[in-house]
Amino acid sequence: MKDTVIIGLGNLLLKDDGAGVHAIRALEKEILPPKVELVDGGTSTLNLLSYFMDCPKIIIIDALQGGSPPGTIYMLEPGDMAGYRAEHLSAHDVQILDVVRMAALLGHHPEVMIVGIEPLEIASGLELTPVIEERMPALVQWVKRQLDA
Repeated sequence: MKDTVIIGLGNLLLKDDGAGVHAIRALEKEILPPKVELVDGGTSTLNLLSYFMDCPKIIIIDALQGGSPPGTIYMLEPGDMAGYRAEHLSAHDVQILDVVRMAALLGHHPEVMIVGIEPLEIASGLELTPVIEERMPALVQWVKRQLDA
């Protein structure tokens, strides 16, 4: 069993909304501890419950609209997201909070950390915007530091 699962969320068809999945692809090229599993969660977050049931530490990577300049990196716990206005949360952000609650109702309480990046543009397109593409190495390093914490 893996000690840590890193899950990238997002829609690759909507430019910066796919930042979490792009981050997983970047992490696949990194040297990571053997007890770490990388998961492309896409937008089907409700299918991720088994990870929350089986793994003690979960790191979620996602685009997160917090009102800061594009490329800003956020570190949050699920409880921190309660203060975000609904228009700042995507459908998969809301669903991941539901998955955390479902796991808790079933008696599982993994440590969950959300690493978000402020998107510039969420619109049709397969590529990240240049500002988010530039920040991807920093996002990967933030996640790797969480593995050492």
